[in-house]
Amino acid sequence: MDIFELLLIAVGLSMDAFAVAICKGLSTRKLKLSNMALTGLFFGGFQALMPLAGYLLCTQFRNYIDTIGHWIAFALLCIIGINMIRESRNEHCENVGDAFNVKSLTVLAVATSIDALAVGVSFAFLQVDIVPAVALIGVITFVLSAAGVRIGNIFGTKFKSKAEFVGGIILIGIGLKILLEKLLG
Repeated sequence: MDIFELLLIAVGLSMDAFAVAICKGLSTRKLKLSNMALTGLFFGGFQALMPLAGYLLCTQFRNYIDTIGHWIAFALLCIIGINMIRESRNEHCENVGDAFNVKSLTVLAVATSIDALAVGVSFAFLQVDIVPAVALIGVITFVLSAAGVRIGNIFGTKFKSKAEFVGGIILIGIGLKILLEKLLG
């Protein structure tokens, strides 16, 4: 997997966090730079840790199911992508509250990064170099989440559904590419 594909996956995965960050910004009256940074840190951190956890769990079993790993990667990415597209049709923001404390940010960060666990499983089957992959996912999510809080504070929900839709399309496209490369290559 090349850097461009990893970048696309990072952007695709970060779209859930970006959408929730927009809602977080929307619910905040007086936004501080520290709120943006803290949201980016939590969302980016969890978005990096989850694929690492999925990767580490899956490497224990990769030898047993290596012949169907490309199908598993394809299925997981498509399921995540379809779910993101489905969620993009929901125009309203979830009630995420205006608190920027550890408890509320942890709950939101875990909720937005569950999909990344499945991507980590896909990375194990595809034998992706995990350290640069999770670092890129974490950094991209940090930047987009911090920006999402600001965008939400200024513009509201205008970009939320578009972000989730584009993220879903990207993940489905990567899944198809992985499958076609394995079947045709």
